Amino acid sequence: MKPTSIHFESDPALNRFRTGVSLHSHTLHSRETLDFIYKFAKKLPPMQFALEKGQERYHTAHGKMLDLARAWWTPPCAPLDAWKLETKHIHDLLNLNALVSLTDHDNIDAPANLRILETCRGIPISLEWTVPFENTFFHLGVHNLPSARARDIVRDLEAFTDRTSPTELSDLLDALAADPATLIVFNHPYWDERGIGEDAHRDAARRFAKAHLSRLHAFELNGLRTWKENRAVFALSSMFGLPLISGGDRHALEANTILNLTRASTFEEFVEEIRKGESHVLITEQYKEPFALRILQNIEEILSDLPHHALGWRRWSDRTFYQHENGDIRSLAESWEDREPLAVTIFVQGFQLLRHPSLKHAFRFGTRREEVVL
Repeated sequence: MKPTSIHFESDPALNRFRTGVSLHSHTLHSRETLDFIYKFAKKLPPMQFALEKGQERYHTAHGKMLDLARAWWTPPCAPLDAWKLETKHIHDLLNLNALVSLTDHDNIDAPANLRILETCRGIPISLEWTVPFENTFFHLGVHNLPSARARDIVRDLEAFTDRTSPTELSDLLDALAADPATLIVFNHPYWDERGIGEDAHRDAARRFAKAHLSRLHAFELNGLRTWKENRAVFALSSMFGLPLISGGDRHALEANTILNLTRASTFEEFVEEIRKGESHVLITEQYKEPFALRILQNIEEILSDLPHHALGWRRWSDRTFYQHENGDIRSLAESWEDREPLAVTIFVQGFQLLRHPSLKHAFRFGTRREEVVL
């Protein structure tokens, strides 16, 4: 395996590449938990106050605490908008051709539907597959499924995720890896999403990688994780002899900040290059922005009004859903009947206030750069 080469925007060698590759980004077909907004907001005193008041009001009205596990939000971009956003970003930033792989959670509707358009005919059918493992779970980027069998394959993967499949994980991965045009990426391997503890999760990630090494093709450097965490993945790459690969993990309107560079002209050629162990990763200047500020920007965009949303979900409360105890699923806007609770209004307005240039500048100044990207 060749060592993964890391590039920056100022690198004069960029002109030897033909194509920029955007991997791992989400559309309105993904269901996203509220955890990351909730955890980030609790670190900001005004937001924490609004959350606590909202929880108190819900408890008073319903006699129990709000179960966030029943709620989810959807990213703002429709599939075509997401594809255009990533394509334009590569053209404008690098003046290169673009390959874009959209990966919604356990769902291939975005790329499958886009392939009816002439301009998107070659987009790979991809997804981010949720894989239960021991007492945690991992996400695998599965890129470029064979179009004729994609729906059947996804049904098998979903059954394993739901723990209703008798098929062994190794057999599923063997079947995926058997197609030379398919790429399997261990996404953000060191992110402890389940919350079992960083050390326990990292030990599990190493056991997973060891058990399925022959079926994995790369470890991801993730555009929405800290550089400290990404640096730890370098050691994982060296330990198991797999290349590093980019994964922007875009959920809002900021285009992917970590990309791949290649001389390939098709996605199949790019997959062949990675599976042979060759990877060229670009770290953009935007990724170097303070991590907390970037997360804040993402939350702002998620909570923004979108007058031209593809499904007419203009307000953030149209794009956030809750499953009630009777099984009904309704958006928050429907549940509130156009009367947004005061605590929620305070919460949202607090984030909107932070958009003001002077406040954003103060927030940027107060956000200490805890790490340097090298």
